[in-house]
Amino acid sequence: MSRARSARTTPLALSLVTTLAVVAVAVPAQARTQNSGRLPAVTPKAEAPTLYDDEAGGNANADDPAIWRNTADPGRSLVVATAKEGGLRVYDLDARPVQSIPAPPGPGPDDAPGRFNNVDLVHGLRLGSGRADVAVTTDRGNDRLRVYRIDRDRPGGPLADVTDPAAPPVFSSGQDEINDQKTAYGLATWTDRASGRSYAVVSQRNRTRVALLELIPAPDGTVGYRSVRTLDLPSSFRLPNDSSWSPCAEPGELPQVEGMVVDPANGTLYAGQEDVGVWRIRADLTGKPELIDKVREFGVPGVYDEGTEECVPGADPGFGGERLSADVEGLTLLEEPDGDGYILASSQGDDTFVMYDRELDDDNEYEGGFRVTADRDVDGSEECDGAAVLNAPLGKKYPHGLLVVQDGHDTPGEGEREATGFKFVDLEEVMDAVDD
Repeated sequence: MSRARSARTTPLALSLVTTLAVVAVAVPAQARTQNSGRLPAVTPKAEAPTLYDDEAGGNANADDPAIWRNTADPGRSLVVATAKEGGLRVYDLDARPVQSIPAPPGPGPDDAPGRFNNVDLVHGLRLGSGRADVAVTTDRGNDRLRVYRIDRDRPGGPLADVTDPAAPPVFSSGQDEINDQKTAYGLATWTDRASGRSYAVVSQRNRTRVALLELIPAPDGTVGYRSVRTLDLPSSFRLPNDSSWSPCAEPGELPQVEGMVVDPANGTLYAGQEDVGVWRIRADLTGKPELIDKVREFGVPGVYDEGTEECVPGADPGFGGERLSADVEGLTLLEEPDGDGYILASSQGDDTFVMYDRELDDDNEYEGGFRVTADRDVDGSEECDGAAVLNAPLGKKYPHGLLVVQDGHDTPGEGEREATGFKFVDLEEVMDAVDD
C-alpha cells in the first residue's frame, strides 16, 4: 500500500478464532531519526518495463514479486509479479516480459473486478499424478486465491491457471461483502516439513485478521483450499504511560497486515502490520504473537481529516521504534546454506530495507539495512510495496542470487500517470554493502 494513503488509513484442527485484546508494550522512549542517508546504497542491474495504473496502461500497478528458480537451467529462471487489476506479469532475468495474465472479471458488470495483490510460490506440490511448482496469488477483487502451475517450456507461457473452479471466498460470505473489498490481501505460503502439507497464510484488507488455508490438490490437477483457523492481531495497544493507542485510519478501517513470510526451518511467520510493526507468530497461527519491532510512528496520536483523506499526527510521545518507518511492507527471507540468514522488511516511509537475524535464539536481532538507489541507467526503489530474495545461483547474470523489489515511483513516468515497476538487484552487491 502506498504511503500516499496514510489513512488506512486464518496442522491442524477445527476452526479456531483467536482474538487478541489490548496488548501491553513496555519499552523506553527512543529517538527516531531518519537513518536512510546513513545506510549503504545498492543499485539495480535491471528494471522491468514501467506499469501504468490507468486505462491506457491496463490499470496495472506493480505490487509484489516472487522468484522461481529453474533447477534444470538456473539462467532461465523467472520472476512472477502482481500488477493488481493488471493481473500477473512474468519476467526473465533480464527483466523482460515473458507472459502477461489478466485478472479475471467480477461475476457481474457491477461487481468488483479481479485484482492480484500478493504472490508466493509452493515447490513440489502434488498435481494429478506428478508434482509441480506453483505460484499462488491473492485475488483481492474476488476474495480468492488463484493458483498457477509453472512450466518454463509450456507453449503459450510458463504459467497455467490450475485453480479449482469451486474455490470459495477467503473471508466473505457473499458477493456484497466481496464488493466491499475487505478481502484477501497479503500472502505467504509454506509447507509443513513434518506432514508435507502446504498452506497459505492470508491477511484481510482493512482488518487485522490473518487466515490459515490448507492447499488441497484435486485428482484432476486443480488446486483448491480450506480454511483451518484465523487469528486477529490487535488494533489497539496499551502504551507505557497507561494510555491506549490505535493507529489513525479512515473511519471503519483497522490496521491491516500485508507483507508476510514464513521461515520453513522453524515454522515461524513474520507479519508486517503496516502502521504498527513486525510480528513473529507460529505459522499455524497457534500460540501468542510477539511484536519484535515497531514503526517509528508507534504511539503517535492522529486525527483523520475527511477533507484531505489524510491523518494529521499529534505530538510524538516517544514509544516507537528506531528502524522502521510506516508502512511496514515487503517481508522476505534470505536463507544461507549454513542455516543462518535474514528477514528483510521494506521500511516504506523512508525508502529503506531493514534486516533481522532469522535465528529465534537471537530474538531476531537487528543486523543492518540498505537502500536501493538509482544510477545513470536504472532507477532505484521508493515506497517499496513488495520484495523477494533468493540466495541461490541464477546463471551467469546472478551467480550469487537475486533481490527483486517493487518501485512505487518509477522514473521517468509520463506526466500525471501513476508509474510503478520492479527492480532486479544483484544479491552479492547487497551483502557486500551490508558487510562493509
